[in-house]
Amino acid sequence: MVITALGCLLGAWAWNATTSTEEVLAATNTIHRGELITADDIQRIRISGDSALEPLPASAYDEIIGQRAALDISAGGLITTESTTDAPMPPEGQSIVGISLTPAQIPRLPMYGGDKVRIIVTPAANGDAPTGTPQFTEAEVVDTAIDDTTGNTVVNVLVPYADASVLAARAATGNVALILDSGAE
Repeated sequence: MVITALGCLLGAWAWNATTSTEEVLAATNTIHRGELITADDIQRIRISGDSALEPLPASAYDEIIGQRAALDISAGGLITTESTTDAPMPPEGQSIVGISLTPAQIPRLPMYGGDKVRIIVTPAANGDAPTGTPQFTEAEVVDTAIDDTTGNTVVNVLVPYADASVLAARAATGNVALILDSGAE
């Protein structure tokens, strides 16, 4: 009798442990680092509880809307406390500069928030090629978008505050090109 009761309790515990679910938050679409999180970007889903996972509960839905992605979150990926930030953008001591680039001025690879780039000063039309190393500004991509009017790619980059005005003036001339650098360096 005791063995039967123990077997029933063990069976009930095993069934409960394998069927208990919790409602958590997951990305509906891929959210790139630095992007503002909108209601269309996240959803509530049910998963089996696992102590190794620490997703945010569905009750945090309203708190997450309006925050920025602290890292890239793949579509279907769980939202965790490390996934989001409410830190201001740009951070203190930094500025964001928008640069409009034609297809000839930018690599034909997708760029995401956090990518390291250099914006190089190029000669004016019909100008002489530089003889030395051209001037450049190191930057970090915040995001990119296509300008529907011109077809240009607008790249918003994060730079130190002291470099922002020089970079903006260079970019306004159109005599710049963007180089995507390895993230491993």
